Amino acid sequence: MSLKSIAVLTSGGDSQGMNAAVRSVVRSALFHGLEVYAVQRGYYGLIHDDIRQMDLRSVGDIIQRGGTILQTARCKEFMTPEGQQLAADHLRKRGIDGLVVIGGDGSYQGANKLSKLGIKTMGLPGTIDNDIPYTDFTIGFDTAVSIVGDAINKLRDTMSSHERASVVEVMGRHCGDIALYAGLASGAETILVPEVPYDLDEIASRMKENFDAGKRHSIILVAEGVGSGHEIANEITKRNGIEPRVTVLGHVQRGGAPTHNDRNLASQLGDFAVRKLIEGESGKACGIVKGELVTTDIDKVVNSKKPFNMEMYNLALRLSQ
Repeated sequence: MSLKSIAVLTSGGDSQGMNAAVRSVVRSALFHGLEVYAVQRGYYGLIHDDIRQMDLRSVGDIIQRGGTILQTARCKEFMTPEGQQLAADHLRKRGIDGLVVIGGDGSYQGANKLSKLGIKTMGLPGTIDNDIPYTDFTIGFDTAVSIVGDAINKLRDTMSSHERASVVEVMGRHCGDIALYAGLASGAETILVPEVPYDLDEIASRMKENFDAGKRHSIILVAEGVGSGHEIANEITKRNGIEPRVTVLGHVQRGGAPTHNDRNLASQLGDFAVRKLIEGESGKACGIVKGELVTTDIDKVVNSKKPFNMEMYNLALRLSQ
């Protein structure tokens, strides 16, 4: 059966570039003569049949906007077999042949469930955490790293002025890529990530030695999966008497206009997903590996863990001395 119509939804935590991906899916589908629909509020909207048809004007002036014009919501009902079947039934009732899901691991889990119910699906990696396997980068990651790097630059100015240490807590429950990439780019003295054990005694001792030798500041970057930035700071104070100031960046990392890298990646992946659906592929996750667009079985993606870049982590260690 030839593809005649597709739908697109955004799910899970929002990330910069989601709108660029939605725009790409819609315009690519229209270019290829398909009808295209948008699902509001992710899987919640799919279960409640909150679906509307899109045209070129529907995605005008959104490529530069953060967040997602389709909104996103959690949906416990979709986690049940009955909810998944209802969502599939709504798509079939409307004659929608394929679905593009933009989101992170949980969103991919949902796409995988729908694929097993016979819905042609494609997943796009929309998450700032960069924790999706089989893609080098996810949509929103580059922007989040830029936001953290900019914050560290500003903190370094004031920390140097007052000769203080600073602990910066960033997002990353299970993946430390934001901390790693932002830390390396901004010259952080210490980077703590969930993937690598750390020694607070050694960190506190090195900090004191650096200050005693005349260093005017120290930046410790902590991924939230390691623990609370406040707890890390308190433990350092117990060990060396230095009281680091703590900054928790929180959801500001998800906001703002996407970088040109995220806009371009989202545009490439959105068009790629549509073309692969037209070619008859389904149950796939789209990604970029060494500059090449690729598809991987979504079942394989959701049952894998992305390897941590130890080479880059070790580089950060060497350069922080």
